[in-house]
Parts: sequence; structure tokens; C-alpha cells
Amino acid sequence: MSSPDRPAVTPSSAATPASAPGVAELFGLLVGTRSVEDFLSELAQLAARTLDVSCGLTLRRDARPLTVVSSDALASAVDEVQYGLGHGPCLQALETGEIVSVPDLLSERRWDSYPGHALARGVRSSLSLPMSAGQQTGGAMNLYATTVDAFAAADVVARATAFAAQGAAVLTVALHQAEQAVLTGQLREALTSRSTIDQAIGIVMGQQRCDATTAFGILRAASQGRNRKLREIAAEIVVAVGGTPAPDARELDQD
Repeated sequence: MSSPDRPAVTPSSAATPASAPGVAELFGLLVGTRSVEDFLSELAQLAARTLDVSCGLTLRRDARPLTVVSSDALASAVDEVQYGLGHGPCLQALETGEIVSVPDLLSERRWDSYPGHALARGVRSSLSLPMSAGQQTGGAMNLYATTVDAFAAADVVARATAFAAQGAAVLTVALHQAEQAVLTGQLREALTSRSTIDQAIGIVMGQQRCDATTAFGILRAASQGRNRKLREIAAEIVVAVGGTPAPDARELDQD
């Protein structure tokens, strides 16, 4: 798809394999962006520039497809049409894990009313590629063009397929990093809660002249009786006795 501020690029004159972005360039994008969302945005823009098309990236979120980013309004609108209808090449690639090519929407008979909606928005051909990690298809790269057979040439399909595969590989790393950050935060919270509970058990043992099992039972009974979390009850006991809460797990790490 050509834009007013750049010359038209046909499939045969588009980026050659030598100029197509590789893993190193994509990892450079990842390093240079502050979040997964920023990386995806840069990835969509790079795909659009390289292949001279509109690009939308669809990911599964809460078991539903969602256009996380797109290179322009056209890709976003056509993706949204498919979500509303419940079918289309984008969703088929996402569900089957297979490449879905649409040479000419004018002669397309799949997906009921979708072709008409896409044509009304100026799309004439498209290519939807699954972005897979291992055995799972977590997303799809959706490429839309305003010309017929924009993805007919084998080298164009090869570049697009490699692009989606490379993007999926880097995206897998980015999502893994994000998951690890969440898990690290959860672990720190758990360690802080455990430290607070242990201190509260020690305080109850001293006050009630009992063992640790009995002290924990007293805390649990208080938690259930007040319908509050055990760590909240424990924190109140620690503050009441010591005047300050238990140290944060991050503070313990720095000692």
C-alpha cells in the first residue's frame, strides 16, 4: 500500500532478502523500547515500511483476539471488522496456525460478508501469518494491500513469513521477560508476607506461652473470624508490638 509521502513499491521492487530485517535488528528494537507494547508498535511500523503494506498485530488476550498495535488506521479498522463478525483471514490464521492468503477480495467467497467490508475500506489483497511460540499460536501478523495479488510473488511471501517468525521469536523473549518481572514481584510480596507472619507467630508464642503450631492457629482463627487476610492480621500485631512493619523483601536483598 503506497502512501502519499513515498513512491509506490510493487512486490517485485520491495525490499530484497538482503535488506529485510533480521533477528539482530528486531532485538535492537526490543532493547531500544521501554515496554512490550512499544516494541510491538515499532515491529508493526517496520513491517509496513519493509513490505510497503498496512500491518496489524493481533494477540490473544483473555482468550480473545485483540489488535494490540497497527501501522495505520486501515489495518486497525479491518482487524476490528473481523473481530465483530467473528471470522476472517486474521482470525483463521490465529485459530489454525496456518498462513492465510487472499489474492483478490473481489473474487473471495470465504468468510461471508467480510470481503465486502474490507473492500469498502480499500483493501484488495491480504496475507495473515501466525506468530507462534513452540506449539502455541499466540498472535498473527496481518498485512493488507490496496492492490490485487500484492503477495503473489514467492519472495514476498518468504520475506513476510520470515518477518513474522523473527518477530514471534523476539516477542516470546519480551513476554517471557514481562512474565518473569511479574513472578519476581509476586515472589517478593510472598517473602515479605512470610516474614511478617513469622514475626507475628513469634510474638504470639511469647504472649501466649505456646508453640509455633498453636500460635499459627491463633492467627488463622483471627483471620477467619474477622474475614481478613492472614498477613494483614500479622502485620497489625507486628506494628502494635514493634511500632514498625516487617522489612520489605527488597530491603532484605540489599543487606
